[in-house]
Amino acid sequence: MTGKKFKLFEVTGIELEYMVVERDTLKVSPTVDRLFEEVTGRITGDVERGDVEWSNELVSHVVELKTAKPTRRIPSFQRKFAGEVKAINALLAKHGRMLLPTAAHPLMDPFSETVIWPHEYNEVYALYNRIFDCRGHGWSNLQSTHLNLPFANDEEFGKLHAAVRMVLPIIPALSASSPLLDGKATGFLDSRMEAYLHHQERLPELMGSLIPEAVFSQEDYYREIFSPIAQALAPYDTERVMDHHFANSRGAIARFDRGAIEIRVIDIQECPAMDLAIAELIVAVTRAMVKGRWVSNYLQRAWSENDLLPIFLQVIKDAGKAVITNKEFLIMFGVLKEARMTATNLWAHLYNELKDELSDNARTGIEHILTHGCLSSRILAHTGKAPSAEKVRAVYTQLAACLQDDRPFA
Repeated sequence: MTGKKFKLFEVTGIELEYMVVERDTLKVSPTVDRLFEEVTGRITGDVERGDVEWSNELVSHVVELKTAKPTRRIPSFQRKFAGEVKAINALLAKHGRMLLPTAAHPLMDPFSETVIWPHEYNEVYALYNRIFDCRGHGWSNLQSTHLNLPFANDEEFGKLHAAVRMVLPIIPALSASSPLLDGKATGFLDSRMEAYLHHQERLPELMGSLIPEAVFSQEDYYREIFSPIAQALAPYDTERVMDHHFANSRGAIARFDRGAIEIRVIDIQECPAMDLAIAELIVAVTRAMVKGRWVSNYLQRAWSENDLLPIFLQVIKDAGKAVITNKEFLIMFGVLKEARMTATNLWAHLYNELKDELSDNARTGIEHILTHGCLSSRILAHTGKAPSAEKVRAVYTQLAACLQDDRPFA
């Protein structure tokens, strides 16, 4: 989201991350550079493909598909993303590889299989690796969906940041798709976010409490968030290669260089149709919050990260079955009569309030999740909690087929 400043909810930027794996074994394949070279004739970090671009990530087995420009219509990108998935899979098939969805590889050993991207922008990745050792699930085994929501000025930023902070804790109830690590159930339906919470403990300033601090102007954000990040990194970043926007790893980050807030707590789903369904509903709920549909922006600003984090921690563990017992939090979303509610029922309430604003695809996708559970729940229903490696490969091969066909996993 660069150049022109867009107003609140005028456009959305979307990024989807997928793993490249060996088709027969599902072993991660650190060959994204070769994929890009096959298409462009050279090793590059970006492949321009019209409305959708391909990009590299920290590790060489992950490819990102993103809107080349922010879109005014999220539903219009379903066919575009699905078409790029098919195009990549056709190229990979020649080498016995394919794309695999979900937010974490269920069998990867990050300590032996991690390959850091060695090309363009490597100096930043190498710095991270030097500080943190990026061979861990919270670094090298995670795929997410990023949503970029625009703001045109400081007033809009304040309203948007207040709303996004309120929505963040409940997002994994819809999106959790990482129930397995190292071949077994972790006890967390969103294992990606649980691993992510601990991956930068050496420099806690970079993530804070994951839920962003209650700051609502650019000046306050620089003072309370960016300045401590810069001070924490300074002894390590002697070459000054790190951008403060890039180093901020909260669950939602302010990109003042782009005029956008990027939401980062969304696990990638089994196919673009489901990713965009979740994106539409998150945008609709955030828009309703900004407009003061249930409570004023003033009341939203009163919540500290310490109030919101316990709800998030519950939700990454139990997803939709997490019971929210904070009555004041429920009131923020217009739930006035109940003192406790499952996260699924809260999302069902929000969906019923806002479904007229959603596309047919979004309604179909959200109803699938509300009826059958988040993707993690559906995966565990097939694998069980202590599956064999063969069983895991069989289920995740089905997920790869869902990605290829752009259809939900039952």
